[in-house]
Amino acid sequence: MILLILATILLISGLVTANVFLVAVVKVHARSGTDLTDYVSASNVHRTVQQARRGYILDRNGTIIAQDNVTYNIIAILDKNRQSRKGEIAYVDDPLATARALAPILGMEESTLYGYLTKNAKQVELGSKGRNLPRETKEAIEALDLNGIEFVQTTKRSYPLGTFASYLIGFAQADDDGEVSGRMGIEQYMNAALSGEDGYKRYQADKNGNILPGMKMEEKSAVNGNDVILTLDQGIQEALETAFMQTQAEFNPEKVWGSVMEVETGKILAWGQSPSFDPNTMDIDDYVNYVSQMPYEPGSTMKVFTYAAAIDSGAYDGSVLVDSSRFCYAATNRKPYRVSQGDSRKIGCIGNASGKSWGMIPYDLGLVYSSNVVTASIITNLIEPSVYEEYLDRFGFFKLVDTDGIAESTGVKNFTWPADKLALTYGQGSTVTMLQMIQAYSAIFNDGTMVKPYVIDQVRSSYDDQNVLYQGQTQVVGNPISVETSKQVQQLMYDTANREDGTARFYQIPETTIIAKTGTTQLAAVGGGGYSTGKTIVSLMAAMPAEDPKVLVYYAFQADYDKNAHVKSDAI
Repeated sequence: MILLILATILLISGLVTANVFLVAVVKVHARSGTDLTDYVSASNVHRTVQQARRGYILDRNGTIIAQDNVTYNIIAILDKNRQSRKGEIAYVDDPLATARALAPILGMEESTLYGYLTKNAKQVELGSKGRNLPRETKEAIEALDLNGIEFVQTTKRSYPLGTFASYLIGFAQADDDGEVSGRMGIEQYMNAALSGEDGYKRYQADKNGNILPGMKMEEKSAVNGNDVILTLDQGIQEALETAFMQTQAEFNPEKVWGSVMEVETGKILAWGQSPSFDPNTMDIDDYVNYVSQMPYEPGSTMKVFTYAAAIDSGAYDGSVLVDSSRFCYAATNRKPYRVSQGDSRKIGCIGNASGKSWGMIPYDLGLVYSSNVVTASIITNLIEPSVYEEYLDRFGFFKLVDTDGIAESTGVKNFTWPADKLALTYGQGSTVTMLQMIQAYSAIFNDGTMVKPYVIDQVRSSYDDQNVLYQGQTQVVGNPISVETSKQVQQLMYDTANREDGTARFYQIPETTIIAKTGTTQLAAVGGGGYSTGKTIVSLMAAMPAEDPKVLVYYAFQADYDKNAHVKSDAI
């Protein structure tokens, strides 16, 4: 199944590409072996911090996505009264030579370093380039044997997989006090679970660090944070990230976003977008999570729900013929009805993509051909607009999905005017999120049972893998349609993907049979007043295997209009 998912994602990317797929640990490693505190009296209270480890974030197979790495900050001792226990110089006695030695290693200007090293202070840090140094850099500096240059061990959050579901994972950073906390994504949502509690040792000693007679050491062990295991699958996620790059190369899109989910459980296997960022380097410009926070007009992938509403309400006979030519309409009490093009009551007209018309066709072929006119006819001929609106509510549109605390938007429903009602039957005029779409489609693919998408599989103790503190569960959030309706809609989507004249036929793959629905929608014009003719959102919803769908793949990108976006193919 995993191979089939990977093949499908890469095919989608090919088609929807080639078509478009601290507190710092104050364990000071001083070359001199002394503590950094002033020798202000014969005895001092010493306190060292034992830093807790922040929990790992892992994929479902145990691959590390986020972890703590030990790093080092440089401390330059400028106090000329500072000496080591052996009486050696333990301060920066030659600022110019020290600056010259450190500059090439730290990638800093000598003058900048010299400025730090000649400040009127007892000790200084050397700016951002003197922080979070890897062990190799620390050892290279230690080899220079520079007086007064010491290190504080710290922790930096690292992300071994780099750009990998970055807007979902987020990132954690240290504040000015060295305290690491989540600032975005799961790192932020699960901060309480991931964060540990630092330990310490406290004792009274003389100026040379010797514990005074009769003094007890007070000690508290650090408690590491818990590990968070996600439903993500590294292989599937990396296939999705690869698809994004292929789409970027083929279409130069402004945005690409996609997700993969188990339809029976709601487990998210992949989630991402492009442009993205590497949390190790923080090359981030946009903080919006496209999957959950970006409302957009979904286009023809919405037609499936128009059909589902008509079928489930008992008003549908797919063999009945309907006129697929240009649809002009009038309205009474804001309820639209069809009129001839020359009718004086006409207030607007609807056409199919590229102005196509197939004459009189069965309602079933309206979905296979992705006809705007036929879906508009469903709410004028078969069901009331209010019935369609009720089904959209059942499917969870225009409200929060509430997935594991992930930030999200609700989208906007425009269903007041006749034009709004007709447009929503084919996915325009109102906005939804991808998160809402994959939740709603779970009912289509899962015999009418709608499940909530989720990404947190487990929280478990970092000391004992068997100690599971939280276990994610499949959550059924509704049964908007019957089993029979689900099967009938699946058959229509099968025809859409597998008939020679189906609009999703170019997405067929040899490894398995899929069911699918394509979407292409124009973007609203900047400043309002209609739609742009130059920009579109191209999308695909697919599920596999066709005979018993287990996994859905939803992929979308926003780019300049390309009439062949669903036709271009690459045999990946």
